[in-house]
Amino acid sequence: MKRMIEDKLNKWKVSGSRKPLLLMGARQVGKTYSCLEFGKNNYQNVVYLNFEGDMRLLHDIFREDLEPARIVQELSYYSKQAIIPEKTLIIFDEIQACEMALNSLKYFCENAPQYNIIAAASLLGIAINRGKYSFPVGKVDMVTMYPMSFDEFLYACGKDLLLEKIKESFSSFKPLSAVYHEEALSLYHSYLVIGGYPAVVKTYLEKNDFNVVKAQQANIANAYIADMAKYSTPNITIKSTDIFNTLPAQLAKENTKFRYNIIKSSARAKDYELSLQWLKAANVVLESIKATEAKHPLSVYQEIDSFKIYYSDVGLLSYKAGIQPQDVISNISSHRARGMLAENYVAQQLVAAGYPLNYWQSSGTAEIDFIIRIDDSIIPIEVKSADNVRSRSLSVFADKYNPDYAIRFSTKNFGYENSIKSIPLYAVFCL
Repeated sequence: MKRMIEDKLNKWKVSGSRKPLLLMGARQVGKTYSCLEFGKNNYQNVVYLNFEGDMRLLHDIFREDLEPARIVQELSYYSKQAIIPEKTLIIFDEIQACEMALNSLKYFCENAPQYNIIAAASLLGIAINRGKYSFPVGKVDMVTMYPMSFDEFLYACGKDLLLEKIKESFSSFKPLSAVYHEEALSLYHSYLVIGGYPAVVKTYLEKNDFNVVKAQQANIANAYIADMAKYSTPNITIKSTDIFNTLPAQLAKENTKFRYNIIKSSARAKDYELSLQWLKAANVVLESIKATEAKHPLSVYQEIDSFKIYYSDVGLLSYKAGIQPQDVISNISSHRARGMLAENYVAQQLVAAGYPLNYWQSSGTAEIDFIIRIDDSIIPIEVKSADNVRSRSLSVFADKYNPDYAIRFSTKNFGYENSIKSIPLYAVFCL
């Protein structure tokens, strides 16, 4: 499976940066596989070390001191492999399980930059938020990895030609030929069910059985809940699980702003804030914050108490919502179900493309699903799950801010009219 993270790993290797690379992301997004493939293709050998797999001997190597020369010598002996500067890739997997290994990255950066190190972490944000670990600020390069985006999914499905045709139509804004457009929509609907976890995509391609897909998604959801129990207090675990399980109800509302009383009628923000922070720090969910003004920098105009929460993977939403796969694929699921899947999908693709998530709401009833900065402009994005695209919210936004153009994602083909770029949902990755 081709992953876009490969390009970032290659840039790190050739950039001349002498810092270790910290690769962050939720469990099951493919960090370990991508690191191993990168090492296999670019180095003489790979020394792979998993700090959750060996909680004794491996951890002991980092307890004595943090002198890189000694650590490298003992890691070489432990792994039974030579560690050669510039020619060996050292992978510290699940580094959040060993605080001293994390701290050692500072000393590798300062005193032994000749060693190429990638440290992968699933739950490091949680440990740092709890004040458990110090962080080697300025001593590491950082990259975050997400579930497979739709273009990565197309690569995995062997749809290279279709992918190129989509990119060509996006560049020219000429409609995509019907034969390609219909297939792309069909694959988009499949992706809404399957999502972007590599193991789930692989299972689907091998088995073509949605029951097996759902079983694998159940395993991933249960693994996240197990992490909550393992890495947080019982109180936070219960509340994190409640938030995680009730997200479909949040996203199915007409107004998808996160409301604590959806969890239970007596719920209050102060009771659930830490649990929500846990889910965000674990990269299990995505947050979109309301912007009171569509001006840059958007961070200045954020209303942090008004936000939306999405699953980090749209396939997980399909599974947790109990939506029947065939209803989504045949596009006969309810309007509300289609709407929440499309909105979560767009959020996931925007984050994968590097855009922070914000939405805008007028003092009245107008709401723009997402606003992003492209060049020097704040661009409004409206998401429609079908080809019925009538809406007054874009007009309200345009009258107030006069953007260069607006974007509308729907099932309609590419087009440009009245300063609105119509982009099919399958082409969000092109932004």
